[in-house]
Amino acid sequence: MSQALLAVRRPLLALSVLALAASAHAQNKLDTVVTTATRTPQRLSEVLADLTVITRADIERQAVSSVADLLRNNGCAEMVRNGGASATTSLFLRGADSRHTLVLVDGVRMDSQSTGGASWQGIPVSQVERVEVLKGPASAIYGSDAIGGVVQIFTRKAGGALSADFGVALGTQSTHKADGGLFGSLGVVDFAFTLAGEESDGFNSTLDVPGSFSYIPDRDGWRKYQGTARLGADLAPGHRAELILIRNHINGQYDASKSRPLVDDHTVQDTDATRLAWTAQWSPALQTQLSYGQSRDRYETSPSPYLTITKVKNLALTGSYKIAAGQQVNFQGERIEDELQNSGLVTAGVGKRHRNAVGAGYLFSAGPWSLQAHARHDDDSQFGGVDTGTLLAGYEITPGLRVVGSVGNAFRAPTIYQQGTVYGPDLSKPGVKPLEAERGRNVEFGLKWNDARSELSATAYRNRVSNLIIFGAAGTCQSAFGCYQNVSQAKLQGLSLAGATQVVGVNLRATMDFQKPTDASTGLLLARRAKRLATLNADTALGNWVLGAGVQASGPRFDNAANTRRLGGYGLVNLNAQYALSRDLKLQLNLDNAFDRETSTAYGYASAPRTALVSLRWSPKL
Repeated sequence: MSQALLAVRRPLLALSVLALAASAHAQNKLDTVVTTATRTPQRLSEVLADLTVITRADIERQAVSSVADLLRNNGCAEMVRNGGASATTSLFLRGADSRHTLVLVDGVRMDSQSTGGASWQGIPVSQVERVEVLKGPASAIYGSDAIGGVVQIFTRKAGGALSADFGVALGTQSTHKADGGLFGSLGVVDFAFTLAGEESDGFNSTLDVPGSFSYIPDRDGWRKYQGTARLGADLAPGHRAELILIRNHINGQYDASKSRPLVDDHTVQDTDATRLAWTAQWSPALQTQLSYGQSRDRYETSPSPYLTITKVKNLALTGSYKIAAGQQVNFQGERIEDELQNSGLVTAGVGKRHRNAVGAGYLFSAGPWSLQAHARHDDDSQFGGVDTGTLLAGYEITPGLRVVGSVGNAFRAPTIYQQGTVYGPDLSKPGVKPLEAERGRNVEFGLKWNDARSELSATAYRNRVSNLIIFGAAGTCQSAFGCYQNVSQAKLQGLSLAGATQVVGVNLRATMDFQKPTDASTGLLLARRAKRLATLNADTALGNWVLGAGVQASGPRFDNAANTRRLGGYGLVNLNAQYALSRDLKLQLNLDNAFDRETSTAYGYASAPRTALVSLRWSPKL
């Protein structure tokens, strides 16, 4: 175990045990209405699945640059990044591959049909209102991709009295940020407009290690710009229409090859999303929502020419009907269209496919019992139909103490790139079959406890993933270098603990994960995943001050599937302080990686050194 991890191990474990033994949250958090667990509104205290909510207050206090950092800091997932804030980023939810987590931004699917999964580096955090993280398979509710879980991101809300929110920040590495928003309503129309920008000279993101092909001793900076617009209208009692527009742009430097030290390599990524929705409350029992969403992920490198564009369109009708007290039926119909523009595709550089789906769910609660059943059928134009289902149950043993459990399956459709390039199956060859969907089968069991001021959860799970697609040996495709194949299986199992407590005015929140994500055929750990992870966050109010600290700790990992290249464990300490200059004006200080630990989540790439940021935020009521 590394010295960095040892340095935080004892206090982290001690405080975590304290948090889990006497965990306490404000009761109003359990009354928070969430939608990700069932795709319909539900109080957090009633959710049977393993769900985490990250609030706007958490986001402002931690002052991170991306959603990926936010999830890592709050114990929701492991993060791997090839350098700075604009570099390729992966998130492993319960040890599942990054492509096995479905990502929604205001209900719009975000995906890349070239690399597979969402481009995490292209999702900003400055304009986010809250994040809901659902752990465990959810294809019976959302369809493809949700083998490991679902991350749903909600941008700033519209409505209310006219208000504004402005922030500026300066930091080390020549970092400067600015953001602003205007929120309010005029009659039946409400609105939220936000803009944000961030620029930094960055740090040297590559390491001079044996076998490194890209080490160049320079700084790799980035530029990020984001904008959102949300317009809503109450058309009639119980009927609401809403339009959401999102635009994100990143221009980041990277080192492509140490043989070209004078070349300034850049990645340029544009991530856009649009959603139009009509929510209708037809009666006290019946509610529906009709929505159309589309997203675009455009990724380009220069001067080395590479361009890939993914477009996703989604038309959905969802709703719920309350049969009686404690009984509800959910229903959904959906069409998803994927398009990839990539020069590697054999079909003139453009590939398309679509999926049609129908699904239903039944929610029941009576006395101490809670039951849920969800089922869905997806019909894909390229590989056929897939049926998925999830069954959940909960029983309240004593007031505030509930045992929960679930079984379910999930799938991830092969990407258009995996099927449509020279590396995809060549069906003209004898015996060669199309790629099949990757499939997961999950079983989990948990305990949840809360009282008027407290909350605790412990979840044990086992998820077997089959038909994993890897880049394997040549022979089944047109390429002599290798082919995509359904040949691997993974076993993801572990125990997740989460809790919070308040001790002498200090709020403590802790998570601990004991996991073993392995290749089922060899028993070796999956690449870049640790067996043990932990986080601890604390904050307290002292007069006009709010003081906070956070710790992220990870055990050692292996960079490769053969488990021969070891990456050391680490422990990072982040500090923050906020001072209220007036009711509307706040000064904030953030010091991340306070002890300047050298860490690496991917071989040959460095993580951020100690960074300091000074922010000023003004939030007036107009």
